[in-house]
Amino acid sequence: MRVTERQTPEGLLVAVCDSDILGETFEAEELSLTVTDEFYGGDEVDEETVIESLARADVANIVGTRAVSLAIEEGFIDEANVLDVGETRHAQLLRLY
Repeated sequence: MRVTERQTPEGLLVAVCDSDILGETFEAEELSLTVTDEFYGGDEVDEETVIESLARADVANIVGTRAVSLAIEEGFIDEANVLDVGETRHAQLLRLY
């Protein structure tokens, strides 16, 4: 998986994607999602690093079947809040303090 971390005025933004979908575009009805290198093309990391990044995130965008499944398994995302976009899945995390 790929992880990118950015500091924003709203806190730490983490972008996670499955490595094999980088550069792909997925569509479903009126929704289109492009997994751009500029946003998601961070470092190739293992699952533990993804979990650590998501644990620190104030905001996270997660795309890819594997990445979203990991976020669900680790309790960051509720299955009911996941979007199926074509052949992949997408979820967002927002921590409110």
